[in-house]
Amino acid sequence: MEKKKKISFISLGCCKNKVNTEQMAYLVREAGYEIVSEDIEADAVVINTCAFIESAKKESIDTILDVAWLKENRSLSAIVVAGCMSERYKEEITEALPEVDAVIGTGSYDQIVEALDSVFKGKSYTAFGDKNKAEQGGKRILSAPHYSAYLRISEGCNNCCTYCAIPKIRGKFRSRPMEELVEEAKWLDSCGVKELNIIAQDTTAYGIDLYGKYALVDLIKALTRETAIAKFRLLYCYPDKITDELIDEFKENARLINYIDLPIQHVSDGILKRMNRKGDGKMIRDTVKKLRSVPGMVIRSTAIVGFPGESEEDFEELCAFIKEARFDRFGAFTYSREEGTPAYDFEDQIDEDVKNQRLDVLMSIQLEISAELQEEKVGDILTVLVEGYDPVAEACYGRSDFDAPEIDGKVFILGKKRYEPGSFIKVEITDSMDYDLIGEAIAGQ
Repeated sequence: MEKKKKISFISLGCCKNKVNTEQMAYLVREAGYEIVSEDIEADAVVINTCAFIESAKKESIDTILDVAWLKENRSLSAIVVAGCMSERYKEEITEALPEVDAVIGTGSYDQIVEALDSVFKGKSYTAFGDKNKAEQGGKRILSAPHYSAYLRISEGCNNCCTYCAIPKIRGKFRSRPMEELVEEAKWLDSCGVKELNIIAQDTTAYGIDLYGKYALVDLIKALTRETAIAKFRLLYCYPDKITDELIDEFKENARLINYIDLPIQHVSDGILKRMNRKGDGKMIRDTVKKLRSVPGMVIRSTAIVGFPGESEEDFEELCAFIKEARFDRFGAFTYSREEGTPAYDFEDQIDEDVKNQRLDVLMSIQLEISAELQEEKVGDILTVLVEGYDPVAEACYGRSDFDAPEIDGKVFILGKKRYEPGSFIKVEITDSMDYDLIGEAIAGQ
């Protein structure tokens, strides 16, 4: 009997990419290939790339080159590159990276088996299907950990921010039918998922194309009603689509975590207009105020510094707002000039040194805010989802409702007792760090 070919997957970029990787892994396993976790053991490696900004593109290229070393020095036969970088640079990628044997775009994830079959026969393979018609659903192999998963409710984006290449890479905004999402959530529930993170390019736009209205709240109610999943978390929400109905759902639905990921990108009216963001600074301020009416609401946000034309006054306004808003979680990025986007050709591009200086200033402000907010939690009792054991810290660790997977901080649980990953325990916070917390488990657990 012929030995099964071994396939390893590397997923780069956002959690939306992770879902595509899980779907490809399922198709590959069903086709008779063996999935392995270590690329050094693989006959082929599938790299699902990101190309949102220059640093993501560099990471994708570096990963391809690192894996290519295995072709020269180990048993690796082929490299398949999928995802956003494939789609964005479909004309250049095979010429620039001859180490790559197959390339599939964001409209052709379902052709991963054909790609592997081809490369194992010694033939190169490319596929770039219509990204606006790509199947969004489909079975998947869940990545670890088993207790936390993502539910992608739509694909693409219609916002067309001037700095962003996502519409060209992922296509137009397309919601998935609610019934399909409920069925997928039921399956995730049966797999033991306890925390379901709801994601999309624009989560708050869900349903507008299918139902003629924003239907995110209807979806949350259906997921709550039809599953026993303990907690739901909202990521990638736009400030202009935070409705009173959603605010009420936060207040009334105990299983909807009072946490929201709300990228603002800026607060200066002039910069927001140049970015083609919907709404103005007042709208953002009003939205944050509205969200703060929810008891215990945690707001994560992001901003871009050094956008073309950003004056010192614009930047100072942003700094003042960050001090005022006191976001619980906040990340900032320097503007990345991306070819193929309107902002690439804008006048008044900002010098890189100025961008980096502004980034340092903004993140110094947030570091102080974060440390103060963390210190305020000392003495609180938090419910923590246990994730594992850190042998260096000699403590179990996990995440509270304040912390989204992969992007936020941890809670370290003092003591020798080891708790099962995926379990919820009550922890009294005894100390804080800039981004992490330290505590002791409440006795009797």
